[in-house]
Amino acid sequence: MTQEATVRRGGLDERAVLLVAGLAELTASTVSSAVGTVRGLLRRSDAAELAAEAEHELLARGRLVLDRYAAVPPAHLEILARRALTRRAADDV
Repeated sequence: MTQEATVRRGGLDERAVLLVAGLAELTASTVSSAVGTVRGLLRRSDAAELAAEAEHELLARGRLVLDRYAAVPPAHLEILARRALTRRAADDV
């Protein structure tokens, strides 16, 4: 019997348990990899410079996110008024 057939017979409860177990294993391996990377970075002599660069990058990313989602679009009537002034100035020349 294949593994798929076994999962189908087990029902939704068994599928949920298998999904949670798979997710837990993926999380554990990701955390383990991240810890190894952090240990490697801490051993470097330029760790302070790397931390400063990471801070600057995070600040820049934060500014981009805020500019993208928190910026208030210009008022529609204000845009129309500016276009009208530009046209009048162009007609006067």
